[in-house]
Amino acid sequence: MSLPDADRTFLSDLGFEYEVVVESGMTCVLVRAWPLPAGFNHATADLLLRLHPGYPDVAPDMWWFAPSVHRADGTDLPNTNTYEHYLGRQWQRWSRHLTPEQWRSGIDGLENYITLIRHELERSVPAVAQ
Repeated sequence: MSLPDADRTFLSDLGFEYEVVVESGMTCVLVRAWPLPAGFNHATADLLLRLHPGYPDVAPDMWWFAPSVHRADGTDLPNTNTYEHYLGRQWQRWSRHLTPEQWRSGIDGLENYITLIRHELERSVPAVAQ
């Protein structure tokens, strides 16, 4: 499966290096050096999205980071303690699931999903004082 044109354009416009690989029937989108908000143990990490057959009618589910991403203050983040192997690497799974109203089948795409990921990352760390 290849990505819809809108997703490829969105990823290219972000300016990040990315690749799309099919593994075990899933379309894997690997975004290299994804920038993380201040408050995490790394400034960047590789981001993996695994898209089910039927995407974009089928919503994405979860995302993965390598190396693993933790709060710099040591506070545990819920549902991030599982590690899985994809594309020959170990990935930290961020188990987050969309509610039905968060995904409009056939309309939404990676831009919507990555916005959700960004919001989740931002709310996972305390606000940095200006």
